[in-house]
Amino acid sequence: MSITERIRQSYWFENISRKTIVATLVASLLVGWWIIIDTASVYPSAFNFSYYICGILATISFVMLHGSAGFTGGILGESGIKVFLFAGFVLGFTAIIAAIWIMIADFAVNESRTDKYPGYALLMHNVFIFFSMIIYKFGRHSESDYLGGY
Repeated sequence: MSITERIRQSYWFENISRKTIVATLVASLLVGWWIIIDTASVYPSAFNFSYYICGILATISFVMLHGSAGFTGGILGESGIKVFLFAGFVLGFTAIIAAIWIMIADFAVNESRTDKYPGYALLMHNVFIFFSMIIYKFGRHSESDYLGGY
């Protein structure tokens, strides 16, 4: 098998309908980033740059989970792909746990802050990205399986 054939087979989005890709990305991933960008522009003094790390980790986990969707072999092999998927899920859960921690420690129980919304927006941001990851990974069907082939 030549290098060009391997590259052509490694594209994970080749067999997925474009409708599924666009709907998932627009519905959850971009809405999550829109929430955090809006929060950072409305509350610039209350929103540190370090709060973006949770969203960046969630987006990396999104890419990790969907970057390995169609692989069956390759350099890592099947067990390496399972480890890669596990690492993607760990990053996703870590991002949500970190967002909850930041929300509670910096916004919910901190009496000196009058604006609590940035903490809730940070949590919503990570939850939207995580749900888009779960929907995209487990909720898609091929066009032939839809409605039992009718």
